[in-house]
Amino acid sequence: MIGRSTRLNPNLVAAPGVPGAFMTAPADAWCELADVLSLDDLIAAGERLLGLPRPLATTDQIDATIARHGRRRGATRLRLARAEMRANVYSRRETFVRLMLVRAGLPEPEPNGLIVLRSGRRTRGDLVFRAYRVLVEYDGEQHLFDTAQWATDVSRLNDLAEADWRVIRITKQISRAEIVARTERALRDRGWRG
Repeated sequence: MIGRSTRLNPNLVAAPGVPGAFMTAPADAWCELADVLSLDDLIAAGERLLGLPRPLATTDQIDATIARHGRRRGATRLRLARAEMRANVYSRRETFVRLMLVRAGLPEPEPNGLIVLRSGRRTRGDLVFRAYRVLVEYDGEQHLFDTAQWATDVSRLNDLAEADWRVIRITKQISRAEIVARTERALRDRGWRG
């Protein structure tokens, strides 16, 4: 087991499911990673704090913890990461794809934006370019083995196509260049001029 020590007085919270036990608050633990993780990994870890299905911290808690962190090692990286963090993210892969697309000069997508279909059905898309009705969907390996999830995904993708959404499906095997090129073509086809 690997541990870390800190001079920061961490905010302790009750450990879920372990009566009488305490743990470092998620935002404090995140700040302690600032001198260990790369910027993009720090952004992804921070987005998990604000992410789905249940946030682990609020933006106010994160901001207060960054302020308490002060000028300690990693303080600059914390502020840079905080500026790029978004709420409602399900996975670190979604974070990395969003950052890649934005850094390539494309407009910023809405993470897991809610989409209401013609049928009244409500769904979320991984990275939603709402103004252009373009959606980038990251298919992780769990999609290969969960037949119930696969059936739900097929039905949802059919509903999105019927509602005139252009869906770009990606996996970790697809190159960055291809992801950016496909997304840019779809956005330009739908009127984006960049």
